[in-house]
Amino acid sequence: MNFLERQFALSANGTTVHTEMLAGVTTFLTMAYIIFVQPAVLSAAGMDFGAVLTATCLATALATTLMALLANYPIAVAPAMGHNFFFVYTVVIGMQVPWRVALGGVAVAGALFVVTAGIGLLVATIGLEWAGLVVASPGTLVTLGDLHSRPALVALGALTLTAVLIVRRVPGAFLWGILGGLALGVPLGVVRYGGLVSTPPSLAPTFLQLDIRGVFAPGMATVVFVFFFLALFDSVGTLVGVGAQAGLMRNGTMPRAREALLADAVGTVAGAALGTSTVTAYIESGAGIAAGGRTGLTSLVTAALFLVSLFFYPLVRTIGGGFVVNNTTLYPVVAAPLILVGTMMIGGLREIAWDEPTEAIPAFLTVILMPLATSITEGVSFGVLSYTLLKIVSGRGREVHPLLGVFAALFLLRYIFLR
Repeated sequence: MNFLERQFALSANGTTVHTEMLAGVTTFLTMAYIIFVQPAVLSAAGMDFGAVLTATCLATALATTLMALLANYPIAVAPAMGHNFFFVYTVVIGMQVPWRVALGGVAVAGALFVVTAGIGLLVATIGLEWAGLVVASPGTLVTLGDLHSRPALVALGALTLTAVLIVRRVPGAFLWGILGGLALGVPLGVVRYGGLVSTPPSLAPTFLQLDIRGVFAPGMATVVFVFFFLALFDSVGTLVGVGAQAGLMRNGTMPRAREALLADAVGTVAGAALGTSTVTAYIESGAGIAAGGRTGLTSLVTAALFLVSLFFYPLVRTIGGGFVVNNTTLYPVVAAPLILVGTMMIGGLREIAWDEPTEAIPAFLTVILMPLATSITEGVSFGVLSYTLLKIVSGRGREVHPLLGVFAALFLLRYIFLR
């Protein structure tokens, strides 16, 4: 107890060991859905499901422990939603970059590091597709799926349960929603129960498989920039938001912010080496803070629970496994959290000056192109290009930061010469 007091300054922060442990469990329950979602998402890129699970839990435990010991903040760090979809659907599938090279890009971006509503729409769109609620249509590209199909019923059940728990402010709503979908999916034959516990799956298929040399191929500069851009602004935004909730801000600044960002950066590089996409501070840490968490001890408890989760691989595989319908693989149980996470990520749209065309048009292009092109890169590219152009032609070019102007030029050259 004396060690914990010295290490985390519990009394000075007005908390106790019991409160911090409860807060750590609360944070874990709130963000545990990533254990099921991350392997399902990255396996779409051809990565081994079990190895990604192990890499996810280890990277989360490492980065969250660093956050606890370096910054003494009750903030958990894990593979970021949105970043994983950019990794898979834009870089690996869209640009046909091997996943090993994509991991190299994550590592380089993380080393450089030592957003957005459009990403939320992309995540939600893929969630709707995984649920079978939105399907391909020759005339209109997409249309409503068969709501009477078993996968759609499971997804709708999990979605309804999760939404109800969220509005009722029940801790761990995403996790309970996933388990509810599991309970419904097994008797309907959509989910095949594969057991509860086992030894952790091997990390060998992804461990140190990143290809750094491939990162320097033509076209990869944009990928690294977007990885870096997402990691920086996602981390800073989350730290400020959660820090304000926890009362950690001092005169508009956050003490030990450098240490907190270092935990993110090291976690990202380590995660890439282990075999998972960019890690960042989790907004779900706010649930633990609401439960009283004020120090790194909260984060340490959360990290320990992610290590324990490694032994529940059969359950994770059961939940994250796909169900094939008409040669299309659906993931109805994990679709619900994707849809609802998308609704949370889109909240930033309220900050846009919709009555100012030089702001509204680039924002709209960014937001709409991400889900329709299934590409965060294209959304960011069109947003930056249109913002720069409209500011210049309206005589307000001074509002464009020089760095943004440089990237606008690079994006333009990319479309001219690499398309």
